[in-house]
Amino acid sequence: MLRYSRAKISAVLFLVFAGIFYTLPSLLSPETRNAIHDATPSFIPSWLVPHQAIVLGLDLQGGSHVLLEVDSGAVLKTQVATLRDDMRRILRDEKVALAGGLALLNRGVSVRIADEAERKRVLPKFKELVSPTSALIAGTSKAAIELVEDADGLITLSITDAGVTEKIRKAIDQAIEVLRRRIDALGTTEPNIQRQGVDRILVQVPGLQDPKRLKDILGTTAQLEFRMVAETAASTETEMLPQAEPNLPPLPIEKRVIVQGEDLIDAQPGFDQRTSEPIVNFKFNIRGAQRFGQATTESVGRALAIVLDKKVISAPRIQTAITGGQGQISGRFTVEAANNLAILLRAGALPAPLTIVEERTVGPGLGQDSINAGKIAAYVASLLVVGFMFVTYGLFGLFANIALAIHVILIFAMMSLIGTTLTLPGIAGIVLTIGTAVDSNVLIYERIREEARQGRSIIASLDAGFTRAFATIIDSNVTMFIAAAILFFLGSGPVRGFAVTMVFGIITTVVTAVTMTRMMIALWYTRSRPQKLPF
Repeated sequence: MLRYSRAKISAVLFLVFAGIFYTLPSLLSPETRNAIHDATPSFIPSWLVPHQAIVLGLDLQGGSHVLLEVDSGAVLKTQVATLRDDMRRILRDEKVALAGGLALLNRGVSVRIADEAERKRVLPKFKELVSPTSALIAGTSKAAIELVEDADGLITLSITDAGVTEKIRKAIDQAIEVLRRRIDALGTTEPNIQRQGVDRILVQVPGLQDPKRLKDILGTTAQLEFRMVAETAASTETEMLPQAEPNLPPLPIEKRVIVQGEDLIDAQPGFDQRTSEPIVNFKFNIRGAQRFGQATTESVGRALAIVLDKKVISAPRIQTAITGGQGQISGRFTVEAANNLAILLRAGALPAPLTIVEERTVGPGLGQDSINAGKIAAYVASLLVVGFMFVTYGLFGLFANIALAIHVILIFAMMSLIGTTLTLPGIAGIVLTIGTAVDSNVLIYERIREEARQGRSIIASLDAGFTRAFATIIDSNVTMFIAAAILFFLGSGPVRGFAVTMVFGIITTVVTAVTMTRMMIALWYTRSRPQKLPF
């Protein structure tokens, strides 16, 4: 059992070399890493010439911290508007003519239908609006929408508190996903985006020292609409919208929306071939391409307004029908503005406006202090562990210490290769894994000592020590792995950073304690043929 083939030894040595190879970039300066990356030929895969260093979290390298709040009023307003449109559609389909029209309330919509026959025909349709949203919300039996019918023919659909709360919850969930896509497009690593309270979202972006750009990306709703410029402003079906350029007058824009931003499947920054000005190239899905093609075919010669968050960013004139489902947005953009707009359009629109409640930039000074404190803790813990193992187990302690060093190297290598962020709790997790890694060796060595005291030979004691301690090592590490996995999937921010290093440490512990230490002891026994244990 202590015999190792050359193939196994070569595999272990290759693993050690790979760990050192992928950890090395973290010891180099950013300039050196960039120079290596630029000098690497394009046909060589990036993983063969690593240049990615360990990414430090917000608590270590600083970054931007923003607290956002969902506009509850806007969410309710959108709900009421949707309810009004649905009721209007039902009345139109049922051919019910109203003298007074629909009345908008603070929390709902009311309509008076004097004719009893028409009212009986419309009521089942109105109840269909209630039923899809009247399921149990948050464990309660309250409906999201209530329908009330008065004796004089007045029908009122009202949004309840439970309905508003549920809508805000869904808006928060959707906003988190949209914000995550936007921030990922910035090229940052491991942003922390989480719900805080009922209607707030916490965003922490490590390494981003430009809070203004982050605010521009996060605070923009990005409701993109393609509408026609009205030929006359004197109409109930038009509205005056301001232009993005501050010196230009408002334009009369038709309320009818041709295509919305949700029909976009891609948006990329680029440059106009004629003017060399920054633009945004966009592409529609099949539905959007059909609607856009039909609208441009019927409106050749008219101006098409591209509206972003109720502002006209461009109003080009349609020269010819655009049926390919592709186009471009121009508006005197800067390169950064075009890139930001493309990011917003690709990520999608926010379900509701977000208000910045708190913002701050975390400087790297505190992070450097944390790094220094973490280094001191790691050095002290390592020295104490190394000293204890060497004094207690002699040569075998030296083997354990070598395996421990490789254990830490492999953790950093895995973090560099995968791109995991190292946080301050992550450093604490690494320090903790130093103790757990050595604990596996202690279990093995103590088992070997017990077998030797019972009169077994050295080879039998060594074999029994590794074999019988293996199950205990696996059991202890599996339970720790389960706990770390739960922390990773259910936790957020610093908790996940701690869990990540714990998971990596558990994996490398099994490799170094069982495989690597065993190989070194096997090579020692094969060459020296000792008559007794060295401890």
